[in-house]
Amino acid sequence: MTRKTVRIAMNGVTGRMGHRQHLVRSILALREEGGLDLGDGTVLWPEPVLVGRREHALKALADRYGLQHWTTDADAVLADETVDIYFDAQVTSAREESVKKAIAAGKHLYIEKPSATSLDGALELARLAEAAGIKHGVVQDKIFLPGLLKLKRLIEGGFFGRILSVRGEFGYWVFEGGWQDAQRPSWNYRAEDGGGIVADMFPHWEYVLHELFGRVRSVQALATTHIPQRWDERGKPYAATADDAAYGIFELAGGTVAQINSSWAVRVNRDELVEFQVDGTEGSAVAGLRDCRAQHRSATPKPVWNPDVPATESFREQWQQVPDNGEFGNGFKVQWELFLRHVALGEPYHWDLLAGARGVQLAELGLKSSADGRRHEVPELTL
Repeated sequence: MTRKTVRIAMNGVTGRMGHRQHLVRSILALREEGGLDLGDGTVLWPEPVLVGRREHALKALADRYGLQHWTTDADAVLADETVDIYFDAQVTSAREESVKKAIAAGKHLYIEKPSATSLDGALELARLAEAAGIKHGVVQDKIFLPGLLKLKRLIEGGFFGRILSVRGEFGYWVFEGGWQDAQRPSWNYRAEDGGGIVADMFPHWEYVLHELFGRVRSVQALATTHIPQRWDERGKPYAATADDAAYGIFELAGGTVAQINSSWAVRVNRDELVEFQVDGTEGSAVAGLRDCRAQHRSATPKPVWNPDVPATESFREQWQQVPDNGEFGNGFKVQWELFLRHVALGEPYHWDLLAGARGVQLAELGLKSSADGRRHEVPELTL
């Protein structure tokens, strides 16, 4: 085996997602496995270069994981010809400028979503990357999760017949930060800092719907701020200017209708933090992050509405677990592996900056719909 090193500048890994999912559970996990076997006698060895603004935080991460390379000088890293890939998990408001610099430096790109704060910005990044001839990708981790992979298996096997509707429920109670610490950074709740659940989650819903059920053709949404005041990391109160809940209806190509509720102000009464129920003429399924339950037409009960007597059936017990039938890796790590193979071998990869722009477009139109109370068509994007 020949070992080939790929150096990855990782900007934003001091944040929760960049640290846990991208650095530890993806790049460092690959290193623990001995690298990525490319299948041609070559093992790709990822070498992270930690980048950020807080020197003490970077040094602490490097010391914790035995890493040698870290810096607060992002420009110097981009000028380093030995660095092959630039990864960005910064706050969204800081992403566009950094990505433009990486494109100008000729680095391959792999970035968190949303790719930009506006559709114009997202499309500009996609066009610049294409013109530069670099390889580029946007994180779209949900479609690599076990529950949605099982759901995809049902779809591809024709289990549903004609798919009628998709209903999604996502969210949990994010503490305000006053009497219990919040589970999310305070910038998420300030519109001026790029926060808001629509900007965060609608890009996810776009690629989940697009990949599994069809392109989103229209959106009607209501976004709101249920909790108007929160407390930041220093214990100071601040006005929550960004939306913390959104209720959306999406019309998909082919006629399927999707309804997805997203909220950071909801208490969980479901098996997982996100669940999708898919109903079709031949069967239905409910998929979460890991599990998927199904009910075929032949096993569908025949309930009768009678509010005067208690229900005697346990409806949840009438669904069947969809088996794993295989091993599932961490969704973030799986997509990293695909992107690294794309860079090293040129293998097909369509989760690119144009796909990322579709997510930004849906969020932008969702907020517009909420503001004017109208349904909006979602034009198909091209470069």
